[in-house]
Amino acid sequence: MPLPIADYALIGNTRTAALVGRDGSIDWLCLPRFDSAACFASLLGTPEHGRWLVAPAGEIKEIKRRYRPGTLILETDFTTVEGQVRLIDCMPLWPGRSDVVRLVQGIKGCVPMRMDLRIRFDYGSIVPWVHSLEGGLAAMAGPDALELRTIVNLHGEDFKTIADFSVIEGQLIPFVLSYFASHEPPPLPIDPFASVNAATVWWESWSKHCTYHGPWLDKVQRSVITLKALTFAPTGGIVAAPTTSLPEQPKGIRNWDYRFCWLRDATFTLYALLSSGFRQEAAAWREWLIRVAAGRPQDLQILYGLAGERRLHETSLGWLPGYQGAAPVRIGNAASEQFQLDVYGEVMDALHLTRIAGLDPEAHAWEIQKVLMDFLESSWQRPDNGIWEVRGGPRHFTHSKMMAWVGVDRAVKAVERFGLDGPVERWRELRGRIHAEVCERGFNPELGSFVQSYDSTRLDASLLMMPLVGFLPPKDERVRGTVEAIERELLQDGLVLRYVTSGEVDGLPPGEGFFLPCSFWLVDNLAMLGRHDEAYRLFERLLLFGNDVGLFSEEYDPRARCLLGNFPQAMTHVALVNSAGHLSSGTDPSRHRRMGSENGYAFP
Repeated sequence: MPLPIADYALIGNTRTAALVGRDGSIDWLCLPRFDSAACFASLLGTPEHGRWLVAPAGEIKEIKRRYRPGTLILETDFTTVEGQVRLIDCMPLWPGRSDVVRLVQGIKGCVPMRMDLRIRFDYGSIVPWVHSLEGGLAAMAGPDALELRTIVNLHGEDFKTIADFSVIEGQLIPFVLSYFASHEPPPLPIDPFASVNAATVWWESWSKHCTYHGPWLDKVQRSVITLKALTFAPTGGIVAAPTTSLPEQPKGIRNWDYRFCWLRDATFTLYALLSSGFRQEAAAWREWLIRVAAGRPQDLQILYGLAGERRLHETSLGWLPGYQGAAPVRIGNAASEQFQLDVYGEVMDALHLTRIAGLDPEAHAWEIQKVLMDFLESSWQRPDNGIWEVRGGPRHFTHSKMMAWVGVDRAVKAVERFGLDGPVERWRELRGRIHAEVCERGFNPELGSFVQSYDSTRLDASLLMMPLVGFLPPKDERVRGTVEAIERELLQDGLVLRYVTSGEVDGLPPGEGFFLPCSFWLVDNLAMLGRHDEAYRLFERLLLFGNDVGLFSEEYDPRARCLLGNFPQAMTHVALVNSAGHLSSGTDPSRHRRMGSENGYAFP
């Protein structure tokens, strides 16, 4: 059985990433990109679906792990009856190649060790042809090849590669696994020790640019390092998570592929990067966003591949039993084919934010935005699948209509505050019309709250974004009533549900964990309502749901006390950074989105 999700840590090279368990096993790795087929897939099955274990051979008395400060270099200390050994895991950041370096360092005594390598290409379905090399081995099947180099003796055993060795105090034993396309020559060997040192220096230098200096510096820094690790450096895209099909409910079917880039996350991600000092990453994300938004506006998708790929056909991998039995295992994502109105507002909002932050103007951005506005004018009244990508049929979701308003509002502000050209009077009239309709049909007077969709009685945590995007002032009685209604109906065990999943709305069996960003949005709302003590208490509680190395998943189950969903989740880390910044500075979380450049948020 795979480990609990909280027992994994992330290493990566800003092109792909691996999950390393507390037991020393790499159970998930896709090469050479985040969305490539996995060569280690035991996370979603068994060791026979691929893994790379390096650990003490005997009984382990204690395990402690940490990242080197300011880096993505993982250190795991194993204490055994024979002594103590440290496993150092790293993916160097050399351009144009993908390597995993594992160093076994003797700390005390003489510790017997075992390496168990099971390469299984194509998500565990293909056993490669393996042959020995001087100082290692090579494995090949179809388009993929791996080369392992080490100083210890290797031998084959039942379609796996084994090494039994011992490490003494002061000794360092290296392992380097390198990927290459099978039709190309193997890459030149790298120096494992110099590579780890170079990666350490690179991450330390990068993370020092963080401008946050509040009481949660360690948490914020770890979150922005995680966001950087989830960035696909060649294009600037940021994946939602490096994994697929980690379930939202134990043994459930809500298992989705998150190794893609969502437009919906654009503004929150930009704000997190800009407010913490990472303007270069924000600019790269802006450029990615503009490239994928180009084209016919009716073809705009909610998510794309790392380079803007549009065909993300969803299929199931029947040979994988799923994480702890949660099936099916899916690759691709059918939500890419849905119509979701809110993403038009997200794109408009994100580009508005880059102007406020003073990023260098992009020549084609406004032209693309005007085309998007043409589409919004003609299509904002269409039902859609909503922010949660429901599979129970389109509806007039209140959040979607609100985000249509956001799109029009940012177009108006582009003309008013930045002097860009456009039919501002027509847009102002449209903005008012959408606002009036949302307030009439999206608000339920009997509940005193906005609701999930027009003329319904269901609540939805996405409504917490209403003051964050500036649709209504934070202390408007309708906003206050919505926050209070969500606290009554969706706040359980101290966390916020997205919505009640029973019923026909999402077209799936009920049941899931608590989507963690929703609770961070409640933190922001409480702060804006002046309920600062409650906001601080909830934020501090949310910080407890990260694992021992500071990583957060998509969801959490407070009763079973376990992480759920894909891991680590970019949006959760984004929400943490934003809430920490708001609470530390006293900044109104909605101010930068409502205002223009002359009186908006002052980014570093």
